[in-house]
Amino acid sequence: MSDMPGRLVIGAVVPDPRRPDSVRLLVEGRPLLTVPRNVAEEERLTPGLALDDPLYARLSRAADAEAAYRTGLRILEHRPFAARALTRRLVLKGHPPEAAEAARERLERHGLLDDVKYSVSFAETRGARGRGPLRLRRDLAALGVERAVIDRALAQAFGADGVDAPTPDALAKRRLGQLRGLPRPVQRRRLLAYLARRGFAGREVTALVGELLGQQSTVNGQR
Repeated sequence: MSDMPGRLVIGAVVPDPRRPDSVRLLVEGRPLLTVPRNVAEEERLTPGLALDDPLYARLSRAADAEAAYRTGLRILEHRPFAARALTRRLVLKGHPPEAAEAARERLERHGLLDDVKYSVSFAETRGARGRGPLRLRRDLAALGVERAVIDRALAQAFGADGVDAPTPDALAKRRLGQLRGLPRPVQRRRLLAYLARRGFAGREVTALVGELLGQQSTVNGQR
């Protein structure tokens, strides 16, 4: 079989056994490309049709997008992803950027990628583990989630005024209980690091930690 597109002739168009919405193009009895069924219908692919250069190029792009889509499905079987983060993952796995974008759009159309739902779930689960809104905002932005979506997710997870969000005071008190018995400088260092990982830092947080450690010393001294 020649590898020159202009000399390729479709021998058969058969259903893909792994995906009913895709078909395989056979040339001389061998699979050449796998493309979505709607692409095959739009291009009117039938046995005996010669694949000239423009048609072959279009079908190759469709095949690349189909391969990226299948990879995306396999990835999402294991855990949810933000849309842009999944696109980056597909590119890292070797799929062309255009194919990765096409796969992302297709997954979104099918409701398999939804940044709003993903971000709300992300904020609720991480927030329950003690991550604050600032940390969550940074994390979601790093995943490529748009600012408006992040705002909406945080409002839904913690309330419009943020009253349900974890506070540095509550987190520090809980963590301090786990650090009892350690030297005060060690407690201070670990408390500040713990809060910083959850998005709480700055002078106010440093002062809060100092106040809590002072209260603890006072209580221990009274016993």
